[in-house]
Amino acid sequence: MVSKNRQILLAKRPQGMPDESTYNFIETDIPELNSNEVLVQAQYLSVDPYMRGRMSDAKSYVTPFELNEPLKGGVVGTVIESMHPKFQQGDTVTGLLDWADYTAIDGSQLRKINPDKAPITTALHVSGMPGLTAYFGLLDIGQPKEGETVVVSGAAGAVGMVVGQIAKIKGCRVVGIAGSEEKNRYLVNELGYDATINYKTTDNIRQALKEACPNGIDVYFDNVGGEISDAVFSLLNFHARVALCGQIAHYNDTEVEMGPRFLTTFLKHSVLLKGFIVSNYTNRYEEGVRDLSKWLSEGKLKYKENIVEGLENAPDAFLGLFRGDNLGKQLVKIR
Repeated sequence: MVSKNRQILLAKRPQGMPDESTYNFIETDIPELNSNEVLVQAQYLSVDPYMRGRMSDAKSYVTPFELNEPLKGGVVGTVIESMHPKFQQGDTVTGLLDWADYTAIDGSQLRKINPDKAPITTALHVSGMPGLTAYFGLLDIGQPKEGETVVVSGAAGAVGMVVGQIAKIKGCRVVGIAGSEEKNRYLVNELGYDATINYKTTDNIRQALKEACPNGIDVYFDNVGGEISDAVFSLLNFHARVALCGQIAHYNDTEVEMGPRFLTTFLKHSVLLKGFIVSNYTNRYEEGVRDLSKWLSEGKLKYKENIVEGLENAPDAFLGLFRGDNLGKQLVKIR
């Protein structure tokens, strides 16, 4: 074990897109443990769009990151030392940990994972937070029925990939919206999407959606917002359901963008729109992990990972989410 602990701190709250000045890289001593704490050495770090909101001090569903403190995200790592009865040296665990080589954390905030059942990285996507987000958002809010049409924006991201595959498991027609031909080919050829739309090259996304969804849209899983969602909303069927998961098109906006007012359409078509966060379903996580792990082991869920090497590259990997760099789950390999 090395003698120093590299950390990435939030140096300032960004206005618009974060840049190099947003972060501060330091080295500190490896933390010592208190009662019930566990020292975890990070192996893989997850970067996720919601973290942009935590860089702001605006009131939200989760507390902001503290200035001059380490950023935090989903991590898979190895227990180096334990003062908690449920964990011992060598265990593989996952939790919300520092952007750092080492984190000391209360063991109650960790979950042990079995590296023999699936690659440990899947605990950060398919069977972790993104997978659970897809599972509960689609099944609890979207309630897809066999034969219905499900549209997924951000379909090639960690959440969107799982949404579309669960919808196929439920017997739906699935249409994905993504930003490159490579991503759309993967969605169709590997994940079984019925149709896809490249929003970057399509001249008229509403017309493209009409052609891909000849029977209208019954369920929309919204990861993106913006003009894409405006187009989807105009094609929703009677009693359609919209699971509002993310608005990545707006996360770096510095002013409120005006757009079409869609509530009249929702009223006329008796549409259900519900925003959610995965922590709403904390008491059902075991159910979600069970089903996702089962589908994964049965080969019904596939996944793609985009892995960047080195803790020092975590900030750029995070920005890549907004550039559309990643096909599948964006991870940073620390060790």
